[in-house]
Amino acid sequence: MSSILPARPRSTGKRRAFAIVAGQYHPELVGGLIDHATRELQAISPGFGVTVYEVPGAFEIPLAVSEVAARGGVDAIIALGVIIEGQTAHASLIAQTVTASLQQIALTSRIPVIHEVLSVKNEEQARARCLAEELNRGTEAARVAVRMAEVLGTIRAPR
Repeated sequence: MSSILPARPRSTGKRRAFAIVAGQYHPELVGGLIDHATRELQAISPGFGVTVYEVPGAFEIPLAVSEVAARGGVDAIIALGVIIEGQTAHASLIAQTVTASLQQIALTSRIPVIHEVLSVKNEEQARARCLAEELNRGTEAARVAVRMAEVLGTIRAPR
């Protein structure tokens, strides 16, 4: 696990809208990611709008992300979930499919999709990434979403 959390971006004062799509297969763990992500977005700028959509599990996340992207009106979408490795290849297949799907949605929609659907070996790893304060991946996802919204806003600004 990386021991470096991206620095908190400064708010530019611009109103931004974010969506979080979260798989609820491990509700306590994913709840930690959601809490940290929404708290961090509000800490960066209390004026940011955040809408949370909960889906049953990780496999369902890309479809909901695709629908949010198609509807538009958001500056970035944060995908949150937890896939814990089991004794079969199922978790690996789900993780690969979700990753490829989220990347394709981002490229097609031109809306940043922040991928924090975690694929971990065990519950201990999941707890460290989802519930801990220091290196919480929900906090990291929020910071990356704000940075990507700002970067793309700059790139797309008229010259």
